Amino acid sequence: MTRKQQLLKRHRRNKRTALIMGVLLLVLVGILVAWWLPLLLALLAWVAHEAWFADHLFYAPNEDYQYRFAAEAELAGVRLENGRLLLDQPVDADATVVLAIKVKSTWLGRFFDPSVELADDRQTFERGVNGVRYLNLSGLALSDLQLRGRHCRLLGTPRLWAWPHPDYRAQRVMVIAPHADDAELAAFGLYSQAEQPWIVTLTAGEIEAEHYQQMGLDAVEAARIKGRLRAWDSIAVPLWAGVPQAHCVQLGYFCLQLQAMQAAPDLPFASREAELTDVRPFRQFNPFPLPTDSDGLPTWNNLLADLRHVLLMARPEVIVLPHPVLDPHPDHLCAQQAVLEALQGLEWQPTTVLGYANHLHDNDRWPMGEAGAGIALPPLFDATEALRPCSLPLTLAQQRDKAMALGMMHDLQPAPPFKRRVRRWLQRVLAGRAKSPYGENEFFRKAVRRHELFWHL
Repeated sequence: MTRKQQLLKRHRRNKRTALIMGVLLLVLVGILVAWWLPLLLALLAWVAHEAWFADHLFYAPNEDYQYRFAAEAELAGVRLENGRLLLDQPVDADATVVLAIKVKSTWLGRFFDPSVELADDRQTFERGVNGVRYLNLSGLALSDLQLRGRHCRLLGTPRLWAWPHPDYRAQRVMVIAPHADDAELAAFGLYSQAEQPWIVTLTAGEIEAEHYQQMGLDAVEAARIKGRLRAWDSIAVPLWAGVPQAHCVQLGYFCLQLQAMQAAPDLPFASREAELTDVRPFRQFNPFPLPTDSDGLPTWNNLLADLRHVLLMARPEVIVLPHPVLDPHPDHLCAQQAVLEALQGLEWQPTTVLGYANHLHDNDRWPMGEAGAGIALPPLFDATEALRPCSLPLTLAQQRDKAMALGMMHDLQPAPPFKRRVRRWLQRVLAGRAKSPYGENEFFRKAVRRHELFWHL
């Protein structure tokens, strides 16, 4: 069981305990006061839960985020005076810049999302926050920058780090996507500006096809058509960013089977829902043949052979893939491990490997805040590994192009369940959360931002 599954199991257990205690209390109120009062209180409790307590937050808001950065990246002489950030030395305008400071929620910040306003940006944190947080100042003019807390206060002495880096957009960039849409969610801005981009998608993403069953298809037919659609998406959508079809490849392996394949590298593992043991039906849009097209077996060794072939063909200088610590999705972990294993002993090696996180262990809402806002650093509570962020700023026009690319992805098009729509309406009305202008899926809010955040690996 992954850490995220353990946290979710504990969260649900605590929720069941609270529900049982609440029901017992309501029954007691009904006996002692009035029969109708428990019904009213239950309704109010449900509304309060949906508006303020429905976020999956698997840590206390008063915990400090714990990052360890290289000492040589920290700048001395940084201070905050009357809300203004003052520096004793200049910072490269293209560098990735991170500011650590304690953020303490006001009482209103327990009902409305606390945020820090800086120039024309706003970065948001957990309701009730009371700990050290890390603001992303990349792309902002730092001279005399004004910081203002909204439903929160900034306390203590700030610390600032800056990391210069080359312009990766001028290099050959390969984005590894475990599923169709992962490349767009994490790195559309990067690959749309890269001079020689490549997109490699590992799985067809054919499972969880209930939306297509509603059209009258049985479970197998629904899984197969969903896989074909997402395979098409992985090849066609990057063309919106100018990526030639010849630089997009779908390997067609089956969703949530990569772990099993890795554990037994020679054995094939069939799709969980599409009743297929051959990956070739999901490769029909590929612009060139792959080494394992001869048998189409879904094995780990075949996956490695395909990756080695594509790596040698593209010879990427920069590889962008899921981060092994921050992103806990099993297919994402295996995608990262497969690429590193495929690179072992290969005659071509990248000069840079960047990690991204489309899913988190601790906070399903990160990046918090509204679409178009900046991305503060995610929650992290283990400082054993030194990390180095790399932030790419996006213009409003680039954000809109990214949103349109996400809108073309079939997996992000179905409407959310009714309960989730009601919850979001209550949060807009009672908690002041804004709706994304680009689409209903939560990724339109989380991914369409003024930054794309990566980590050097």
